[in-house]
Amino acid sequence: MRGNITRRGKSSWRLKLDLESTGGQRHTRYVTVRGKRKDAERELTRLIATTDNGSFVEPTKVTVADYLRVWLSGPHGLAGKTAERYRQLAEQQIIPHLGALPLQKLCKTQPPILGLASAPTARSTARFTPDRELKDGERLVLSPQAPADKEEAAAHTHTLRVVHTPGHAANHLCLVLEEDALLFSGDHVLNGSTTVVDPPDGNMNAYLDSLDKLDATCAAGGVAFILPAHGYVLGEARAAIAYLKAHRLKREAKIAAAMRQLPEGTPEDWLPIAYSDVPERMWPVAARSLAAHVERIQQLTQP
Repeated sequence: MRGNITRRGKSSWRLKLDLESTGGQRHTRYVTVRGKRKDAERELTRLIATTDNGSFVEPTKVTVADYLRVWLSGPHGLAGKTAERYRQLAEQQIIPHLGALPLQKLCKTQPPILGLASAPTARSTARFTPDRELKDGERLVLSPQAPADKEEAAAHTHTLRVVHTPGHAANHLCLVLEEDALLFSGDHVLNGSTTVVDPPDGNMNAYLDSLDKLDATCAAGGVAFILPAHGYVLGEARAAIAYLKAHRLKREAKIAAAMRQLPEGTPEDWLPIAYSDVPERMWPVAARSLAAHVERIQQLTQP
């Protein structure tokens, strides 16, 4: 999706959006924004970003079943077995119960999008602008809208604490569910794959420091389980974080050895040496994290 902005009045702007429907056909949608031009630019950027990351849904009569089937059949980036498992869960557990509902009827009111805005280093395709910025350490209290009494309110109240964890991305956040001592680790800690740290928005020093921060968070809050954005739940949270950090440093040692072996080499030369244990088809992705390790090694070895 791409678009442009035209003035409609003194404080009114029209956004013209080029959209692609679920059937693959392109069409145009117009959105009116009131305020200053920067408000219109911010909204256009947000709409483009939500389309690029797959979270934008145009106001339509698309049902839950329609949306799930289109998304699961598209370029979602999931591994084959994972995608098939998701399809089974959707068809057997979600669609029979919720499939006929219009997607946008799931929320009576549009919930705000919370998060941390992208840093200037973010790629244009990964820009993100939230409705409201979250702060490191901020607590989000979720409670029933109309509890019968204080006891019910307390029993169904949940608190999410924000933990800023730059590294994978400069604006990456994790969340701790305090009542249940659970860590939602997003893309910072995964199960079954290694997080890509892609400079300049990704930074290996920041990534490792954030691992230490998460370890301290787990220790202070008695967190035993990690719920990652990809893969199954991880038990023994602190041990999992320690293993991940050790794995990163072990990889970095291999990269440093490759750099010493070929001091006049390039990242393309060091890649097959440092990632000799990784299938070659994964090297293009590994090259992005290698660049982050090289940046860190060069910083550490500067006099």
